[in-house]
Amino acid sequence: MPWAILGGAWLLGFAIYAPMLCVPPMEHILKEELLLTHAQTSLLFSVPLLMIAIVAIPAGLISDRIGVRKAAGIGIIIIVVGTILRGTATSASSLLAFTFIYGFGVGLSYPNLPKLVSAWVPREKAGIATGVFVSGIMVGAALALAITMPLVFPITNTFQGVFLIWSIPPIVAAILWWILVREPPRNSLHIEPVSRGKTLFLKVLRNKNLWLVAILLLAECLFFYTWTGWAPLLMMSKGATPELAGLITSIVLWVGIPTVFLMPRLAYKLGLRKPFLWLPSIIIAIVAWGAIHMDLSLMWLPMVLIGVASSTRFATILALPVELMPEEEVGTASGLVLAIGYTGGVIGPLIGGRILDLTGSLDISLLFLSGASIAMAVIAFMLPETGAKIRGKQ
Repeated sequence: MPWAILGGAWLLGFAIYAPMLCVPPMEHILKEELLLTHAQTSLLFSVPLLMIAIVAIPAGLISDRIGVRKAAGIGIIIIVVGTILRGTATSASSLLAFTFIYGFGVGLSYPNLPKLVSAWVPREKAGIATGVFVSGIMVGAALALAITMPLVFPITNTFQGVFLIWSIPPIVAAILWWILVREPPRNSLHIEPVSRGKTLFLKVLRNKNLWLVAILLLAECLFFYTWTGWAPLLMMSKGATPELAGLITSIVLWVGIPTVFLMPRLAYKLGLRKPFLWLPSIIIAIVAWGAIHMDLSLMWLPMVLIGVASSTRFATILALPVELMPEEEVGTASGLVLAIGYTGGVIGPLIGGRILDLTGSLDISLLFLSGASIAMAVIAFMLPETGAKIRGKQ
C-alpha cells in the first residue's frame, strides 16, 4: 500500500470537510446575525457539495491533461483562498460568494481522490484504500462538529473567526500535498486519446449499473448531509445546549472512522458487497423513524447506529465504480457518479430547511430520510454482486 500517497489523500479529505462541517453547529448564529431563513442557511453548508456535482466531470478531464496530483493540488490551493476569504465576510452575499470559491476547490480536489487511489492500489484492495481517505473526511467532519462551539467559537466569539481558524487545516494540507504526493505511474493512468474521450463517455453513460450506483450515492448524500446538517438543531429542540448538540452529532462521524476501515476489510474477506448496502439501509430507515420520539438522553444510540450504517454504505458505494468498470473507464465513471450523487447533499439540507421554516419541526424530514433509505435497500438488491466470492463462482 502506498502510504505516503494515502496519507496525502487522508490530509486532503480532512482539509476539505473540516471547514464544511463547522457550519451546522453555528447555524443558529449565522441565521440570527445574517438575517437568514433555515433554508438559506443550509446553502452555506451545501454549496461545496453543489460544486462537487458541477465540477466533478471537468475535474476528471483536467486531471487527465495535467495529472491527478496537480489537479487536486490546485484544488486545495483554491480551498485555502476560499476558506480564508470566508473569515473576512461581512454579509450573507459575500459569505456565499466566498463559499462558492471554497466549493470550486473542493469540486476540483475531491473527485480526483478515488482516481488517485485506483491508480496506485490493486483493484481488489480498492475498498480498503478508499476507507483510508474516507477516514480523513470523517475525522475532519467529526472534529468540526464536536469542537466548533465549545472550543473554537469562544476564541473570537465571531463566525468569521471560526472560519479563519478552520482555514488552517487546508493550509497545512496544501503544503504537505505538494511535498508528499507523487503522480501515479504513467502506465496505471490509462490515458486515452482525446478522440476517444467522447466515445468513452457515451459508453459509460450507457452502463445501467453505474446509474444505479449514482442513484445510491445521491440517496446516501441526501441522507447524510441532511442528518448531519440539521442534527445539531434537532438535539437543541430536544433540550441540548449548542455545545452538547454538536458533540452528540459528531458521534456519527467518530464511530464512522473505525467503520470505514473495518467494513471494507470484512467485505473483502467475505467476498460480498451487496449486504453492506441493503442491511445498513434497513437499519437507518428504522433509526431515522425512531428518532422522532426519542428522548435526548438516548440520542447517542441512533448516532452510533447511523454512524456505522451510513459509513458502511458510503465506503462501499465509493469503491463500486472501481469494481464495476474496466480500468480505463474508472475516472470517467467516478466523475459521473460523484456529479449525480452529490446533488443529494444540496437537495436534502435545502428540503430539510424549507420544511423547518414551514412547520417549525424536523419530524417530516426524518420520515423523508427513512423513506430514502428504504429506497436504497431496494436499489442495492438490483445491483450485480461485485465481491470476489460471486466472481469466483462465475
